[in-house]
Amino acid sequence: MRENIYDNDRFFQKYSEMNRSKEGLRGAGEWPALRQMLPDFLGKRVLDLGCGYGWHCKYAADHGAARVLGVDISQKMLETACRINADAKITYQRCAMEDLALPDASFDVVLSSLAFHYCADFPALAANIHRWLAPGGAFVFSVEHPVFTAYGSQDWQYGPDGEIQHFPVDRYFYEGVRDAVFLGEHVTKYHRTLTTYLQTLLAGGFALQQVVEPQPPADMLHLPGMRDELRRPMMLLVAARKPV
Repeated sequence: MRENIYDNDRFFQKYSEMNRSKEGLRGAGEWPALRQMLPDFLGKRVLDLGCGYGWHCKYAADHGAARVLGVDISQKMLETACRINADAKITYQRCAMEDLALPDASFDVVLSSLAFHYCADFPALAANIHRWLAPGGAFVFSVEHPVFTAYGSQDWQYGPDGEIQHFPVDRYFYEGVRDAVFLGEHVTKYHRTLTTYLQTLLAGGFALQQVVEPQPPADMLHLPGMRDELRRPMMLLVAARKPV
């Protein structure tokens, strides 16, 4: 089994207390931007890689998807998804996205939210997604921004009185494993450059449609620490399509 920090009891409890865990899509700062990038789901076959609590699966089902497959490596995530985001059109499956085997052209939309930075081999995964998509199919995903993943610690540099000084960016072109600290726990993530993300898609036969570095929405700027998110990009959103 690949690394799965989300089934660690202590980590999962901390994750469940995050605003996005309690509030769903409306608690995710990137959601307003991501929602604008999503395709029409009416009658579509949808795959969500790293589906977590199933918020995006339920959104697709509620907006007319014919069927939705949500895949995640975490049993705890999927148990929560089945409890709070169940729907007759949604099937949840436990599997690492790198190990998933699906028929060619079996989906019209592939989604993924903040999961690919846990994947060691993005080109191989992108090639699989291209095969799984029907011609004309949409691929929309979010990842942690390469500026955010480059240094590794994913934390600010603080001054002597605990004040934020700056966000460190180092080893940007040295792609690979990073020992990140997320919710106070050490987590293995994989850094890759913006060029690698986008060129992998282009080389793999995708047509890029949108690339967005989302800023916190105005109605969330009052939340603790949210204004500091204007000082550096934390996420990268990409929409692509498989040509007909």
